[in-house]
Amino acid sequence: MNNRLICSFAIASIALVVASCKSGSTGSTSNANDKGQLLGVVPGNKYNLTKPPGMVYIPAGTFHMGPSDEDINYAYTARNKQVSISGFWMDATEITNNEYRQFTKWVTDSVAATVLGAPYIKPDKDGVERVDWKKASTIKYGEKATIEKLDAIIVTADNRIFGKKELDARKIVYHSEIFDYKAAATNRDTSIQRKEFIIKQDIRVYPDTLCWIRDFAYSYNEPMSKQYYSHPAYGNYPVVGVSWKQATAFCEWRTNYLISYNESKKRSGQTDFRLPTEAQWEYAARGGRSQSSYPWGGPYLRNKKGCLLANFKPGRGNYPEDGGLYTVRADAYWPNDFGLYNMAGNVAEWTSSLYYEGSYNFQHDMNPDVRWNAKNSDPPRMKRKVLRGGSWKDVAYFLQTGTRAYEYLDTSKSYIGFRCVIDLPPTIK
Repeated sequence: MNNRLICSFAIASIALVVASCKSGSTGSTSNANDKGQLLGVVPGNKYNLTKPPGMVYIPAGTFHMGPSDEDINYAYTARNKQVSISGFWMDATEITNNEYRQFTKWVTDSVAATVLGAPYIKPDKDGVERVDWKKASTIKYGEKATIEKLDAIIVTADNRIFGKKELDARKIVYHSEIFDYKAAATNRDTSIQRKEFIIKQDIRVYPDTLCWIRDFAYSYNEPMSKQYYSHPAYGNYPVVGVSWKQATAFCEWRTNYLISYNESKKRSGQTDFRLPTEAQWEYAARGGRSQSSYPWGGPYLRNKKGCLLANFKPGRGNYPEDGGLYTVRADAYWPNDFGLYNMAGNVAEWTSSLYYEGSYNFQHDMNPDVRWNAKNSDPPRMKRKVLRGGSWKDVAYFLQTGTRAYEYLDTSKSYIGFRCVIDLPPTIK
């Protein structure tokens, strides 16, 4: 079923090569426009990508990465060191439920179209069957005839409540195909083909809503489990219950979604959305305040009026004192000096980096990062990913810009979300 959900990066690479070949000429035939002179060849069409919506630019700079205060645990897993970071764009807020729903709807439509077949699936010019998105957008899930045809992705009869036919979330999967650049770069055997570095996997996309109950024993959180992701009232709240794998699948989909649109408009300028590295996240969180403990600058958790500056667990557990018992809107509180909201509190955020206790001792001082594409056979310690920022259920220590934490890449929690970054120059015309 999922082999028809073609990943766009290979198509984009082919299109890029074709465009490059059309832009100039080789051999004895001269291009009339260059008059025999060396004028260069543009790799594709005109670069006209607009400013990424909902993102702010984080300028290149140098800062002191690591604790800005005493390491109260004396764990020495983060030693203060000076590093330099390239400029990049970052989502101003955490990815919201509404934004993540665009992803789950796209995957649902693609899976449903594949099950229904023609006319929702049609062969492309290269003979590969692909989703006809104009037709797929017209699928009427509420009609009896459509539901009967979608029986393969509907919950079985013994799993229905009052006989209601619903989509089986376990069967709504995104087919991921990525190229492992790190493995390819370290390979010295020229006989190994490109396919050896392509990682393919199917990833379930719907958030784990039961995490609200699972995370807190002897606590009544069923309303959040039932409503948080599905009710419109929480549309602009950060999505939670999403594992690291699901977050990276979202980034991959967001990349391919933009590439597909650019290709349809004969545009270029595509690049990858991804999770920030640990160093990028900390640099962005500090907002240009290199030695400050919190994103807002000072060492205090309240402003001069006594108002709390983030959503966390104040004092000994006065959760609603900061304005939210659980999460709050993704754009709540004042942004930091870079224009980023909730870089401390609300939800902790996934990064792309592997969590290794001694990584600060050997990382490069330019765009430092430790990355590992863990296999299922790898030991658990190689599946730990760095978390940053603290959450609504954490004490103030975890809100500090230099505090590190981790979680396993296949784990979903009610207090972990994410935001994306994209590598583009500051001026986009």
